Amino acid sequence: MSKNLSELSSRKGLAKNLFEEYGNLAKATGTPNIEELEKLREEFLIGKATAYGAVSFYDFLKPANKNKKVYACNGSACMLSNTQDELKAKLSNHFGEDEIGEMCCLGRCHENSAFHINKKNYSGNDIDFIEEIKAGKTNTKETYNVDSLGTPILTGDYGDVSAFYKIFTDCLTRTPDELLSELRDSGLRGRGGAGFPIAFKFESCKNTEDDTKFIVSNADEGDPGAYSDRYIMEQRPHNMLMGMMISGYIIGAKHGVVYIRGEYPESIEIVGEAIEHLRSLGLLGENIQGTDFNFDFKVISAQGAYVCGEETALLSSIEGQRPEVRVRPPYPTQKGLFNKPTVVNNVETLANIPFIMKHSGKAYAEIGTPKSTGTKLISLDSHFNKPGIYEVNMGTRLTKVIEDLGGGFRMPVKAMHIGGPLGGLVPISLIERLSIDYDSFMKLGFLLGHASIVCIPEDYPMIDYIEHLFQFVAHESCGKCFPCRLGSTRGYELIAKAKNEDYKIDQELMSDLLDTLQTGSLCALGGGLPLPVRNAMQYFNSELADYFNK
Repeated sequence: MSKNLSELSSRKGLAKNLFEEYGNLAKATGTPNIEELEKLREEFLIGKATAYGAVSFYDFLKPANKNKKVYACNGSACMLSNTQDELKAKLSNHFGEDEIGEMCCLGRCHENSAFHINKKNYSGNDIDFIEEIKAGKTNTKETYNVDSLGTPILTGDYGDVSAFYKIFTDCLTRTPDELLSELRDSGLRGRGGAGFPIAFKFESCKNTEDDTKFIVSNADEGDPGAYSDRYIMEQRPHNMLMGMMISGYIIGAKHGVVYIRGEYPESIEIVGEAIEHLRSLGLLGENIQGTDFNFDFKVISAQGAYVCGEETALLSSIEGQRPEVRVRPPYPTQKGLFNKPTVVNNVETLANIPFIMKHSGKAYAEIGTPKSTGTKLISLDSHFNKPGIYEVNMGTRLTKVIEDLGGGFRMPVKAMHIGGPLGGLVPISLIERLSIDYDSFMKLGFLLGHASIVCIPEDYPMIDYIEHLFQFVAHESCGKCFPCRLGSTRGYELIAKAKNEDYKIDQELMSDLLDTLQTGSLCALGGGLPLPVRNAMQYFNSELADYFNK
């Protein structure tokens, strides 16, 4: 991260954003024209390497994206459901080979056969209506189950929007310190994966002196198998938006940035409409409701990069830099977006805040367990009889989620990958020992993370899945640190060689590689990859024995 580049990018603020301008240049052909990119970089006073290095990184901006018209999902859930080969075959009847690209993931994990065309997503049986879709005559027929077991904090209907925002206007009559105390009492931990206490983060930013601060919603939900953030943005957007507004009031931020992954075009549209609704109600802008609080939103469409789910890479992305992970300290709460104090939280985390402010932090803390308070959204993939989004109190047994909510498996399953590609690989034999909370998963050597569940069928080779994970990280690595950039590629090469040649992987070599990734990587992309690989080697040793030496 370059502090100077951050300052240069901040000259035009959020009104004319460099990253957005990259996307605007790519609208016509799928990648920016070099001549136009030259003019843009000169306007922002940045170098050629900075501009081209950024543009060439993103899946939807890089030159290889030129002239693509349709994209098939290549996420883990679609891969394991074995729907995408048939999907691509059907697409090839309507598009040339050079017109078909790939996206990961479209958040249609509940029914698969997912593809993207004309800035919209489709899945399930939608492919059978491709002619109508191309002509703009039909929309997706997607549906999925939504239910709760416990307290419906995020799945409950918030009713009339103007009445719902009384929670926010009531907050404006209290001091930021009082509201921060409610968050501290709630015990709310980040729902994006790390489980970090948000009150600590808010307090750090609040106590950092600066006239300009930002609250950023990390809506770059890139974990294949996870679509809970998409659910919130498309069906409960005001939970997230009010959470950001209250957060801004607490830390002293006037600007809220919603960074939404480009793979979720419907989310971008719906959140934008919700913000305009708030503006019409007089809840945004200067001196809101006659107070001295000023706040407004900026929605930014991401351009396809999993690593932007890491908060510092996301901030670099907004600035128009290559989205590389930043070395910490300093932390974003001291020097974040444009070198200003910034709080970054994921969608689900922010969406819990209105409930806390309405019912009190202590009331929220009574839900769940002492160390994992509140509720958790869970994404179930298409291997369940009732796939969908479910909300449960923290501490709920995993078996209740699978059987009572998901209706059990619709086919034999040998493992569940929980918490995204960097989460734990849980064998079916251990599910009775787990509950939905951070400590339960950690004690058994797993990770709750985003709480997405991707099932691995009994007949799917585990060696293929490990190869997929290494390949995924190698493709998505920002390249900033050697362990992740090189280690993920070396791991993929080892697996591929063992599969395709008369070669067995040395277990000590693989162990050293995983240790290096875990301890040397700057962020959880490289650092988290060893967890599911080790889980696979531990619990599926007999299946993998042919590929490793003894």
